[in-house]
Amino acid sequence: MTQLTDILKGQAYGHYELKLEREVKQGRIPKHVAVIMDGNRRYADETLHADANQGHLKGKDKLEEVLNWCLDLGVRVLTVYAFSSENLSRKEEEVDFLMDLLERSMLEFADDERIHRNHVKMKMIGDISMLPEKVAKAVRYAEERTSGYSDFHLNMAIAYGGRQEIKDAIKSIARKVKAGELDVEEIDESLISKHMYSPGLPDPDLVLRTSGELRVSNFLLWQLAYSELYFSDVYWPGFRKMDFLRAIRSYQQRSRRFGQ
Repeated sequence: MTQLTDILKGQAYGHYELKLEREVKQGRIPKHVAVIMDGNRRYADETLHADANQGHLKGKDKLEEVLNWCLDLGVRVLTVYAFSSENLSRKEEEVDFLMDLLERSMLEFADDERIHRNHVKMKMIGDISMLPEKVAKAVRYAEERTSGYSDFHLNMAIAYGGRQEIKDAIKSIARKVKAGELDVEEIDESLISKHMYSPGLPDPDLVLRTSGELRVSNFLLWQLAYSELYFSDVYWPGFRKMDFLRAIRSYQQRSRRFGQ
C-alpha cells in the first residue's frame, strides 16, 4: 500500500510540476538569478546520515541540475555562492575536500558539452589569491575555454565576500583618482558598478537562498539593491525543479518599481 501511495504521489507531483512549468514559461523570465546554495552539511546530517563531504557532493550535482533548468527557461545569467571567504575558517579537512571538489567542478564544467553547446561563459568572482594554485589553475582554464561565449553566463562566487568586493572597487577607483586618471566628480553608481568583480552583467533580478535561513550572508551586497528575494526551506541538495519554478513564479507575481 505504501509503495502504491508513493507512486500516486509521484505522479501527482509530476503533473503539478509540468503545469507549473507551462505557467512560468508564459510569464516574465528573470535575466539574472543568483543563488545562495545553503544547507549541504545539514542535508548530509539529517537526510543522508553521513559526513558533510557527502552533502557537498550532492550539492555539486544539484548545481548541474539548476544550470540545466536555467538553460531550459532562458535565464541568461546564473550566479552561485559556491564558497565564501569566511568558509576558509572551517576545519582543514573540510576545506581541503571543498578545494578538491571546486577544482574538479571547474574542470568538468569547462569541458562539459552543455556548456559549449549553449555558449555559456564561465567566470569566477572572488579573490583568486586566496585559493590553492590547483584551484586557481582550474578557474583560469574554465574562463579561457569559455571566453568567447556570451549567450549564457555562469558565475561562481569563490573565496567571495560582498564587503570585500566593494572595498576592492573603492581601492581601484581611489588609485585612479590619485594617479590623476579620474576626477572625484566622475564617481557615480555606474562607475562603481564597472569596478565590481563582474562588470557589464545585469544586477540579479532574483536572489534565492535555500535552507530556510533569512539573510544574504555578505553576497552581492552592491548588486542586490533592487533584487527580489526568495527564501526556500529546502536544503540545497534537496532543492527540486518544482521549488525553483515556485521561486520564478513568485518573482513573476511581484511588481518591480525600483524605488519609483
